[in-house]
Amino acid sequence: MQESAPRAGAGTGRPPKLPLIALCMGFFMVMLDATIVTVALPPIGNEFSSGGDLTGVQWVADGYTVVFAGLLLSAGSIGDKLGSRSAFQAGLVLFVVASAGCGIAPSLWFLVVMRLLQGLAAALVVPTSLALIHASYDDKKDRARAIGLWGGIGGLAAASGPVLGGLLVAAFGWRAVFYVNLPFGALGLVLTARHVVAPRPARGAALDLPAQVLGVLTLVAVAFGIIEAGHTGWTDPAVLSSLALFVLCGAGFLLVEKRTADPMLPLGLFRNATFSSATAVGLFMNIGFYGQLFVVSFYFQQYRHYPVLWAGLALLPQTAMAAVASTLGGRMTARTGPRAPMLLGLGLGALGFVGLLLAGRSTPYPELVLPLAVIGFGTAFTMPAAVAAVVESAPAHRAGVASGVLNAARQVGSAVGVALLGALITRTPDFVDGMRIGTVISVACFAAGILLAACGVERAGRAERVERSRPSDGGLSRRPGGHPVDTIRKSAGRDCCRSRRGSRAG
Repeated sequence: MQESAPRAGAGTGRPPKLPLIALCMGFFMVMLDATIVTVALPPIGNEFSSGGDLTGVQWVADGYTVVFAGLLLSAGSIGDKLGSRSAFQAGLVLFVVASAGCGIAPSLWFLVVMRLLQGLAAALVVPTSLALIHASYDDKKDRARAIGLWGGIGGLAAASGPVLGGLLVAAFGWRAVFYVNLPFGALGLVLTARHVVAPRPARGAALDLPAQVLGVLTLVAVAFGIIEAGHTGWTDPAVLSSLALFVLCGAGFLLVEKRTADPMLPLGLFRNATFSSATAVGLFMNIGFYGQLFVVSFYFQQYRHYPVLWAGLALLPQTAMAAVASTLGGRMTARTGPRAPMLLGLGLGALGFVGLLLAGRSTPYPELVLPLAVIGFGTAFTMPAAVAAVVESAPAHRAGVASGVLNAARQVGSAVGVALLGALITRTPDFVDGMRIGTVISVACFAAGILLAACGVERAGRAERVERSRPSDGGLSRRPGGHPVDTIRKSAGRDCCRSRRGSRAG
């Protein structure tokens, strides 16, 4: 399959807007679906689970996360090999079809299957949307701003999910939370076909099927095991079996990738300190943030007995910060590089969690607004910088798989956070004690992120000096298909020398 088109906005001197709108439309839909369904679970259970099958209802939410996490890496690689725009469009089509299937679901398990298909579609959309942003913006600063806006749109979707879901369920019933995806998906398809650049895929490369299968099994096994551990405990046979499968398949994946001539995930990428550190930051940050978001939602609904809609509104100080903070984080990344905004955002997030330690049964809500807002701002401010650090430190034709690595780490982190902190509040006699222990864990995760960013992420000025002092590479700055990637090399920093052999292999 061949894809080719001029870069959007080429020659105009201004960054294009319509490609970003198209790509953000798909991302908005995916992120909205991760949170909007939460408020619909009780009415879904009332309709389909008269016998109290809470496990089946829970998998309406968890099935999406498991498949999303498990397929992100493979979807990014497939996009790199077969064409990012084609994979993105296929993901949008599948998401729309699966959403319609969810809306007409005649049974609980039909709904679960449709949610699994939504997770597959989401895995196609997220890494390919980042790869297409990378292809649509030549200028590094424009690209960083675009990533910031992309992250802001995702944050806006996550913030609006609980409130929009509550309104839709109250007015039209639970099926409306799935039908709302249809107009977003249709508009995204039209805009993508007309305005999104179609970069050439890597030529002459196989899909590395053994690694694809092992990678999917590895991520699905760990995500499934962690989620089930939150329900049944870490000693449950299903949990232990899943974690054992994770270890075996993970070892097999590394062995296959080390020996193959054209790996799905070139392990040389991890020799780049910026790539490895920013990926780990995404993992730790999601453990802390999404674990605590789950606990705080439980705190408002079950401990303080807020109605569902009011609980969603109570979380707005945290979630609504995402749209503003992601945009500002992208702008700062464009000016300073990713290291400074990562340190600032993670530091603010850690301070917000410290403030949340004040929460108790009788704590006035206004006293919680500032800690919630600071947590949301710091987390969202960090993410565009982490995304930029990962994508820019990888070879151009590996942008999809690089973003897949980061997003897979984030999804696994979300599953770990929800399972770990959720288990604390359900198994600690006093809810507030469990919540405070979980908050301390969140602080520790953000502190670990600060250390990783400080020690592992390259300073922008030093990266520029290293690049200017590097001799010509004799044409290695051209990616498969003959397109120059000089702008990528400028942002890659010191990893080019250390990972050039890995880039050639990949």
